Amino acid sequence: MAKNNDTGKWGEDIAADILASEGYAICERNWRAGHDEIDIVAMRGKSLVFAEVKTRTDPGVDPLEAVDNKKIRRLAHAALAYIRSKNLPHYPQFDLFAITGTPGDYKVEHIPDAFDVPVKTYR
Repeated sequence: MAKNNDTGKWGEDIAADILASEGYAICERNWRAGHDEIDIVAMRGKSLVFAEVKTRTDPGVDPLEAVDNKKIRRLAHAALAYIRSKNLPHYPQFDLFAITGTPGDYKVEHIPDAFDVPVKTYR
């Protein structure tokens, strides 16, 4: 496994542990819908969390800069595919996790309900 993959998995493990400690059941990890992927799917009550995790080892780099409008649209598309495939009546919530550092020294920023699902309108 490449170093970037190891770093990403490490960050996702931290985010999953945080969600679990907040009472969420982890339903899926790295769930794919075509080319789109959801890092973590977690559930608590009627809330269904789709978590995007960005991990960087360089403290001078903001992991959240990698979450642009295109990434948000792809995450929303994958979340819709997940909800449809499981026929779930849950309310979707999109959380972001930004993890910076190394296993011995890191900082976590968790942004619950970070954005609403973008809705495309037609004329």
